[in-house]
Amino acid sequence: MDDIVIRAEALTKVYRMGEVEVQALRGISMEVKRGEVVAITGPSGSGKSTLMSILGCLDRPTSGEYILDGENVAGLTDDQLASIRNRKIGFVFQSFNLLQRVSALVNVELPLSYANRPDEGKGRAAEALREVGLENRMKHRPAELSGGEQQRVAVARALVNEPAILLADEPTGNLDSKVGQEIMDLLLKLNHESNTTLIIITHDPRIASQAQRTILIRDGLVERNTQ
Repeated sequence: MDDIVIRAEALTKVYRMGEVEVQALRGISMEVKRGEVVAITGPSGSGKSTLMSILGCLDRPTSGEYILDGENVAGLTDDQLASIRNRKIGFVFQSFNLLQRVSALVNVELPLSYANRPDEGKGRAAEALREVGLENRMKHRPAELSGGEQQRVAVARALVNEPAILLADEPTGNLDSKVGQEIMDLLLKLNHESNTTLIIITHDPRIASQAQRTILIRDGLVERNTQ
């Protein structure tokens, strides 16, 4: 199996607003090894959110090549991207993005339903919740959980399909520093135990410093790539 799970070559992204073109990415090349923990940082407007959307198969580059877990995904259709996204990527967002009317268990089951794996539903979802320390909170709805517990549900949901990549976008941004560090410790523990590649987009230097490598994006280019 290829040791490189992400290989991006000369990625560009141009947004057109009427007659105006905005070049969000100007030719980014990068690689991420399987099982690696990488932080992507940069100021507002640097292009890191655009890069995250492309790495997460939420968008396509204007030009360039993106190989995800051995598949060239740069030119796929929306439906093909959705399939790849569901099979190979787990997302953790700053705002948790949980369904408020259903339990933690049902929230975690949802990706299995989308992947046509409903038979694995409750058993696999319960296992994922146990992995993040919520075995006693499975039947609770998000409003009955603390912010840290809601983010743990989001982590369990991201992991339930056993993705090649866990993509965390400001995962501690809505949490205080103590709870935020608990979530970071959990992500690092899961990375260590399952060898899931972890990519964290963050403004927080304390969070970035815990990654094995930091990629600094500025003006749509990789400015620094440091161990």
